[in-house]
Parts: sequence; structure tokens; C-alpha cells
Amino acid sequence: MSSVSTQEIKAEFLKSKLGLTGIFILSGLILVSIITISVIPASTFQEWNNPEKWILYPKTSVPSWVNFLSTDKIPEHKILEPEIFQSQDNGIFLTSQQFGVFFDYDDFPSDFIIEMKTKYSDSHLVQIKVIRPDGIILELLSTSLPYSNSDTIHNQRYFSTDSMIKKNLNMYKNDFQFDFLSGTTEIIFSELNKNEIQKGNYIFVIDTYGTKEPIEVLDSKLILGGKAYGLMGTDELRRDLAIGLLWGTPLALFIGISVSIGSVVVGLVYGVYSGYRGKKTDEVMMRFNDVIYALPALPFLIILAVTISNSIFLMIGFLMIFSWVGIAKVSRSMSLQIKTRQYIEAAKIMGQKDSKIIFRHILPQLLPYAFASIAISVPAAITTEAGLSFLGLGDPSFPTWGQILHDANTYGAAAQGFWWWIVPPGILIAITGLAFVFIGNALDAIVNPKLKR
Repeated sequence: MSSVSTQEIKAEFLKSKLGLTGIFILSGLILVSIITISVIPASTFQEWNNPEKWILYPKTSVPSWVNFLSTDKIPEHKILEPEIFQSQDNGIFLTSQQFGVFFDYDDFPSDFIIEMKTKYSDSHLVQIKVIRPDGIILELLSTSLPYSNSDTIHNQRYFSTDSMIKKNLNMYKNDFQFDFLSGTTEIIFSELNKNEIQKGNYIFVIDTYGTKEPIEVLDSKLILGGKAYGLMGTDELRRDLAIGLLWGTPLALFIGISVSIGSVVVGLVYGVYSGYRGKKTDEVMMRFNDVIYALPALPFLIILAVTISNSIFLMIGFLMIFSWVGIAKVSRSMSLQIKTRQYIEAAKIMGQKDSKIIFRHILPQLLPYAFASIAISVPAAITTEAGLSFLGLGDPSFPTWGQILHDANTYGAAAQGFWWWIVPPGILIAITGLAFVFIGNALDAIVNPKLKR
């Protein structure tokens, strides 16, 4: 291998379309990682397996952008915040919460849930109604909050499947083309005297009346159930897959780059020292290298993950153990060539220590090869981690792309046609690996004279 300066490498690399393509893709992945870490709280992925975190989201919903590709618009799952108004009339305090939604889809919502967290004392009457686009007002529910003689915080959920809501809507059944068994959302969102969906602006109103003081609304949401949600849809556990895929990007880069740098550094130093010392030292070190090289990496990684721990940090360490041996062999052969050069002999005659000769005179000659090896090693680390996670041996507390694929396989996503759960993580693994392969091959062609010719 000939010595290539940094400036020469840079100049040659800028001429490589393959290398520039890899840099462009990698820059995009790094930008996504920075935005993810900055915008999405770390607690979000720490609660990846906490069901309470995702209770408001729908199950296995398709991405919202599917509506742009289809003639029939799938109803989107919406989580709405209210506008709150308060007034007083003749000693009666009114707190009105209004949820406005524009509904222009070609199917009915699956259901709706109203969540309300309030602070109050005494007794309060709650009335829930819907104002339709045609001006018709449907009275859904009239109930009261539990009596309290002191300030109390109360959590309440109202479901569209509530028997009282169904009973109240049955009073309107003669005006709609639906039988007694029709769901509440079908009646609310249908055209009068037509078996069709009425599109337009709907307003869900929650009026709360009190005689002593108004209630204080601490938190309130209207969840209008749909079959489409978010940029990448949701999985069986209601988790927003966009968040998992975004967090998987910095995790994949961290795993791949950590393993590749660690294994290249160890392999480089080990191989150079072995080749430089030669004789018995070289023989012993290379036989140990052969033993590690002969071990089947994947079965050992599986055993180590099962018996010791499946922590992502220990997995990185395990991957390093099995990744340095090939680099050590190549760097040893390069070291055997370099140590015969005159400046190495001159350094020995001047009495320089072996460590100084290795780190000052030999290793710098191998840096171009090291950079190429780091780039080429990253995809192997990422795919190995994804493979272990797919087998259920990854760290479940981190939403890696392999872990997402494992969950998809566990819940039969392929058999049920949940493509948005399978395709995106697979594509991201391929794109990330491709970026480093492009960069590595471009560097290898520059620093390796045979490939260059």
C-alpha cells in the first residue's frame, strides 16, 4: 500500500460520485438524529414500552399520507384540545368546552372518547352535545360529577359506547336511515334521512354548570377514533412508529460507529504490533487471532445475550470482540511491509522504543486504510444488531429498527398486511448501510492502489 496524503484523499474523494452520494445520505441521517435528540424528549423513547403513554393512540393505523394516494379518504385519528369559555348568569356558573373538528372523510369514525381532568367542589351538572354542520344539535349525555364538600381533583372519561349516550341517540333514530343497532358515530356523522356521511364542521360541546363556583379544567381532550394517524402510523401497542423510527436513527449510528471505531482501533494496533514484533510474538498473536476468527459469531452473540445481558451497551462490546480479527490480519500484512523501510531501520538504530515506532511511524501510514475500514464496518454492526433484536435478543428499552421489526414479527404484521410496520425500518437499515458502503468503497478505491488502477 502506498502512502497517500490527506489532501490527495480529499481531492480524489470529491471526484467520486459514489462517495459524495454516501456523504449526502449520511448528512441527512445525522441531521435527522440531531433534530430527533433536540425536539423529541428522551423520556418518550424511555417510555417506549409503557402502555399508558400510548393509550390515546389508535391500534395499527395506517399513515395519514395514505389519504393523498387514495380516492376514498380514511378517517384520521384526532386528539383535540378544547376552547374554554366561562360565564355567570343568575348565580349559575357555566364552563363550556368546545372541540371543533372538520370532518371530510369517506368513512365513519370508529368511536370517540372525552377525557376530562377537573378541580371543583360541591356538585356540578355536565351536559354533552354535538352541533352538526346542518345545525342540528344532538344531546348526547346529561350527568353529574361526584359531590365533594372540598376542592377535589377528578378524572373522568366518557365513551361513545356508553349506554346512556346510545339511549339518547335512539330518540333521533327516526330521522336517520339507521336501525337500532347502529353505532353512535354513524348517527352523529350521517346525513339526515340519508345513508351517507355528512361532511363539514362539527362542534362537540361540554357544558358544566355549578351554583357556587365554576370548575377548573386542568386537562381535557376529545379523541376521535380513526384508522389513520401520524407520519408512519401506529403498531399493535398503539405506539407512534414515527417516534420509534426517528429515535432508531441516532441509535443505529451510535451502534454502528461505536462498534466500527472500536474494532478498527483494536484490530489495527493488534495487527501492527504483531507484524512489527514478528517471530514467536507474531506466531502466538496470530494463532489467537485465528481462534477468534474461527468462532461462529452469531451463535456466540446469541448465547452471550441470553446468559449475560441483552443491554445495548454490552451488545456493542460483544460486537467489537468479534469484529476486529479481520482488520488485524490486514494491518499485520501492511506492518510487515512498512517495517522493512529505511526510516524504520533508522529509528531502531537511533534507539527509539517499539511503541514510539509503532504509533509515530507505522500507524499513521495506515490511517487511510483505517478510515475506509471504519466506513465499511458500520453496516455490518447495524445489521447484526438488527438481526439480534429481530430474534428478540436486543435491548427492549430502546426503539431500534431491529426491535421494531421484532415486534412486527411477534404480532404477525406481515400476515395482516401492516406494511407500514415492516417496510420503513427495513428501508432505513438498507439506506444507512448503503451510505457507509458508498463512502467505504470510495475511500478504498483511493487508498488501495490495485482498486485504483
